[in-house]
Amino acid sequence: MTAPEFTYPEGSAAFPHRSLVGIGGLAPHEIMFLLDEAQQWVELNRGTQKRRDLLSGLTIINAFFENSTRTLLSFEIAGKRLGADVVNMAVASSSVKKGETLIDTAWTLNAMRADAIVIRHASSGAVHLISNLVDCPVLNAGDGQHEHPTQALLDALTIRQNKRAFNGLRVTICGDILHSRVARSNILALNSLGAEVRVCAPPALLPADIERMNVQVFHDFDAALKGADVVMMLRLQLERMEGQFIPSPREYRHLYGLSLERLAKAEGNALVMHPGPMNRGIEIDSNVADLVGRSQITTQVEMGVAMRMACLDVLTRRGRGVEGWALESKP
Repeated sequence: MTAPEFTYPEGSAAFPHRSLVGIGGLAPHEIMFLLDEAQQWVELNRGTQKRRDLLSGLTIINAFFENSTRTLLSFEIAGKRLGADVVNMAVASSSVKKGETLIDTAWTLNAMRADAIVIRHASSGAVHLISNLVDCPVLNAGDGQHEHPTQALLDALTIRQNKRAFNGLRVTICGDILHSRVARSNILALNSLGAEVRVCAPPALLPADIERMNVQVFHDFDAALKGADVVMMLRLQLERMEGQFIPSPREYRHLYGLSLERLAKAEGNALVMHPGPMNRGIEIDSNVADLVGRSQITTQVEMGVAMRMACLDVLTRRGRGVEGWALESKP
């Protein structure tokens, strides 16, 4: 397989998108551009002086219509480390709970003249809708079962920190693929970057048209692990399930849980990843989740701050008048 070409032009042509709604609309060189931009923030965040005032005077609104810990905190820290004023919208006590429509909420946020809005919503497509109604960049922090682009980007950054290149890399994603926006975004990103993606789950937890996403489909976890360079586990998203998708958590662990014995079937230096939150003892054993040198789960959290700093920086350059960044396309 020929390695993809990742050279990219300077200025706005390097990332000509007004918003970051999904991975699906990004070219390989645009993904790599964001990974390269994030690298500088990885180094900054590991130092003692973590703040830069690039976004001083700008206001970022985090509008999370779904509960979140890692993503919300990550975006908040990212904005503050770049010097922005960050406002977290308390949806539980907002007008949304009083019956206000999503469109009216978008118009309200737009009237406040924020410089960027980060949105997490339970409905697929909600973020795209809002991005077309506001005048500032919009970042998708997860919408329904659609996409979670910054999670896929931080996962790619984590992999690159360890494996250096993506071309020919074998990545096994196991778990609740059906309900996972993380899986969808990761499949799109990893395929675009040249990796070989395998998905593994019981038939009930796989989308009917999953083969169209250019993945190898497995129902046998042991077979899916053979030769894998990266093993990415997903939790059972019980909050999105209606009906009986698995016999029992115990049976699911027996067939699809990642143990040390199972991990031994992958490559000897295979990375272990999980977007969190983890259900220890179901999809992953604690001695695997905490395996020194192999588990990248806390590194993913670290890369999340750097990647979200990069996305906020890149998407606000037009508004800051940064030379060469006269972005025009939408979203």
